[in-house]
Amino acid sequence: MTPEQTNEPSPEPVRPFAVPCVELGRCAPLRWLRLGWADFRRAPGLSLLFGAVILVVSVAVSALAWALGRFALLAALLSGFVFVAPLIAVGLYCVSRALEAGRTPSLRESFVLARRVAGQAGVFALVQLVVLMLWSRAGMMVNAFVPIEDGELATLIEFLLIGSAAGSVFAIFTFATAAFSLPMIADRDVDMVTAGVSSANAVLRNKAVMVQWALLIALLTAVGFLTAYLGLVVVMPWLAYSAWHAYRETLDASDWPRLD
Repeated sequence: MTPEQTNEPSPEPVRPFAVPCVELGRCAPLRWLRLGWADFRRAPGLSLLFGAVILVVSVAVSALAWALGRFALLAALLSGFVFVAPLIAVGLYCVSRALEAGRTPSLRESFVLARRVAGQAGVFALVQLVVLMLWSRAGMMVNAFVPIEDGELATLIEFLLIGSAAGSVFAIFTFATAAFSLPMIADRDVDMVTAGVSSANAVLRNKAVMVQWALLIALLTAVGFLTAYLGLVVVMPWLAYSAWHAYRETLDASDWPRLD
């Protein structure tokens, strides 16, 4: 007797806790950048629009922090940006998603998708906010317990080594959970926990390639800041599109339904 005849719902498909991933080749990050740049060139108007929004937000946060010099205000501004940034990223992923499907990307479609995944993006933002607060607190503790004495080079070196070690823990966690999770929630009906665990699993299984990818991201982001933030208009959309292709190549999320 079939489930339809007994009026019983069909059982939910059994899915793995982490999305399966592939083993990446060492040239993968350069390929992602090339594909991301191709997406930028295919949708220059939307790309520059999103880039301009990122530029305005970045300059506003930096200018207010510089002018007022209050840690509490800076923390509040950064917290707000942490919540807005995932939605901007999802909007950019939507551009690459539409291009991949052979559609013409639109700002309206990006807004619709960002609104649909706002809940999961909010979970991601909350996690990142907690990490940001713990990172800041760790920096304060290092500054308190490892003081720098005037004229003592050894204390400066000790401070830098311990501070870098503490900061690297938070940086690695943030990168591992964010590398593929946001593109995935913009593409599939999946919860943020599964996406984050899947991202971390893929990063751990491709350590050498992902170190290369992280360095490229850091280098390009630094170029954006060193050009008086103007480079962010191009760099941030380019990296977002590249991250989309990184997700599509690395994770096999076919067991999860696509977002319409």
